[in-house]
Amino acid sequence: MIEMKVDGRTIEAKEGETILSALKREGIHVPTLCHLEGLLPSGACRMCVVELEGAPNFVTACSYPVAPGMKILTRSPKVLDARRTIVELLLSNHPDDCLYCARSGKCDLQNLSQALGIRQRLYRGKRNEAERDVAGPIVRDPDKCILCGRCVRVCEEIQAVGAIDFVNRGCKAYIGTAFDQGLNVSSCINCGQCIVNCPTGALTERSYLDEVIAALSDPDKTVVVQHAPAVSVSLAEEFGIEPGQDVDGKMVAALRRLGFKRVFDTSFTADLTIMEEASELAQRIQQGGALPMFTSCSPGWIKFVEQFYPDFIPNLSTCKSPQQMMGAVIKSYFAKRESLDPAKIVSVSIMPCTAKKFECGRPEMAPNHIPDVDYVLTTRELGQLLRTFGVDLMVLPPESADTPFGERSSAGKIFGASGGVMEAAVRTAHYLLTGEELTKLEIQPLRGMKGAKEIRTKIGDLEVGAAVVSGLGNARKLLDEIQAGRKDIQFIEVMTCPGGCINGGGQPIGGNVNAARSRMQALYKIDQNEQLRVSHKNSWVARLYDEFLGKPLGEMSHNLLHTHYNRREVL
Repeated sequence: MIEMKVDGRTIEAKEGETILSALKREGIHVPTLCHLEGLLPSGACRMCVVELEGAPNFVTACSYPVAPGMKILTRSPKVLDARRTIVELLLSNHPDDCLYCARSGKCDLQNLSQALGIRQRLYRGKRNEAERDVAGPIVRDPDKCILCGRCVRVCEEIQAVGAIDFVNRGCKAYIGTAFDQGLNVSSCINCGQCIVNCPTGALTERSYLDEVIAALSDPDKTVVVQHAPAVSVSLAEEFGIEPGQDVDGKMVAALRRLGFKRVFDTSFTADLTIMEEASELAQRIQQGGALPMFTSCSPGWIKFVEQFYPDFIPNLSTCKSPQQMMGAVIKSYFAKRESLDPAKIVSVSIMPCTAKKFECGRPEMAPNHIPDVDYVLTTRELGQLLRTFGVDLMVLPPESADTPFGERSSAGKIFGASGGVMEAAVRTAHYLLTGEELTKLEIQPLRGMKGAKEIRTKIGDLEVGAAVVSGLGNARKLLDEIQAGRKDIQFIEVMTCPGGCINGGGQPIGGNVNAARSRMQALYKIDQNEQLRVSHKNSWVARLYDEFLGKPLGEMSHNLLHTHYNRREVL
């Protein structure tokens, strides 16, 4: 450790770390706009400038390394004036529509303006006049872009997609797609990581709130809703509650107050997915199918394979995602059970993911031209809907989800965390292949926020190599290894977003790695405290097979719960 002085106070810092890192650990806030934790600093925005004794100019705290004896000023008049000037210049051509902006109140630029006491526009630059890109699940408003580069970096360095980049230089610079086409025809996988990392309202999700509200008021429609495993441990953040609080029962009660006729738990069809997926894996291992087999729950990952690694399409599980399975059984089994016309059922899902909006619109997910799922709302949109309808989530007594799709195992619940699908699958695959339960259900090497995890496990006489990756940059590395000849892995779970759905592109704005970790811990706490912890013991899943589906991988389940994917050409 080394000593340095900051604003007259002596602090300790670690050799090799940046000034920003040292200050943050000491509770000294220095604003940033371009900085992303875990990535090399770019120093592009200059918001983090500080005075350093002996330096001829300001230095950027995010990129400047600490040294013994440094004397730093973080809040001198010169520093504060520099930060104000930076913000004022950013505001010079920024729209004055904060009242109408989706990010109002959660905008870093707005918050910095307030913190620095900026109360008027000192400079007037030429306004941007670019058209909004509204064709796909992700909406771009270039007028609100401040060129911080965070979206470009997360798309390239974390997700390894590179759908957007800087175009031109200087005052003509902007962030665009290949040939200036829409995101919907670019290589974008709709993961939404650009949205949660954007500091302004330049990137948002396409909202279906108006359509859902209209459906709820239509007496001829039966509007049902499902909620994903990760939503219950993140929704409370929309109302100022610390990350990691599980509000499952309160959320169910709130959804009923909104007017949904049935409230189902997507964790039920996570259990159903495990029955189909574990059976598919066992069949491929025993009868010689394409290995390694990849999970197919994450639609951003599926689109990534279709675009960049189409040779691996046969290796994808043919199982639909839990969202789409729920939609499929709602409009078949549930419709028949309740004597309802599937065409008059409006199926809504609440997801931590923006790619789910793309998934529900795929033609493969609309047999007989009736979509499995009609509308997808993100966690953020559900928060907005509750505020619009005046429903106070936190005061409601908890309620249980509806039958027939309300029962779930905690194995289905941990789907929301990276490694959860694999852990749930191993629990059930062990039973299907041996007829015996695992003695210890927790598989610790598969848990945590690491982007790549591997295990070798014995299932009866069979040794299975399993890998878990999250963040598509990590997936690309593993795919390249397999293409180069690696053959020691039979089953691979891939989650598009780093850490899994708990860190999805539809989650509350303002979250970070610590928030994602808290959400993950909440899911594993649920798993630890519940009695039903394996998918194959879900009684309603068993009943669904007995009354309707027949058996896993049977004719009915194949037609209803499985799909196919194709090579996708992009710009």
